[in-house]
Amino acid sequence: MQIAPDFDSSEWAGLQLNDPLSQDWEKAIAVFRSRIYARFIEPADALVALDAQKPVAERRFGFAILAIDCLVVETLGAFQEGLKNTDGKSKPTFAKFLSTSPGFRPHFTRSRAQRFYKDFRCGILHQAESGGKSKVWSVGELIHEDSGGLTVNRTKFHEQLKADMDSYMAALRDRTNTKLRTNFRKKMNFICQN
Repeated sequence: MQIAPDFDSSEWAGLQLNDPLSQDWEKAIAVFRSRIYARFIEPADALVALDAQKPVAERRFGFAILAIDCLVVETLGAFQEGLKNTDGKSKPTFAKFLSTSPGFRPHFTRSRAQRFYKDFRCGILHQAESGGKSKVWSVGELIHEDSGGLTVNRTKFHEQLKADMDSYMAALRDRTNTKLRTNFRKKMNFICQN
């Protein structure tokens, strides 16, 4: 089974990740990056670029971009926590990621992250719309509250998600981050077994 472009689960099993000094850690991180970028980040980048060619009032890809990004937020949260899946843990995993990751932390309290989860993650993925009075937009600050809802700039959110993914991969390169590396391996091993 391919777990990333041109890389399958049998190759993953052959990586020597028990040794924190192993050069295979760079390969493992590259495989992870390739998996997330090829499947999710690059398609969202393409939607952002296409939408940017239109006048602001005619941009329509924000919901698709944010749906992809919400999937990645939950996935990164699961990798950081070493969760095999997020069944019954989706909301806390999602909210913890937004309220603790380096770039999102200044914008999200735990409460705001939970509201974002409900209005955007659940609203878009389950109802194909944002919940309550919350809105998806392509201009303005990353997120702000107004008129009883949240307004998210999906372009800034997407760019911040990429930056936080880079921060996560940099943390994985630090061989002293044993807990983070253990959790990463636990999640990827689970993926490879399915």
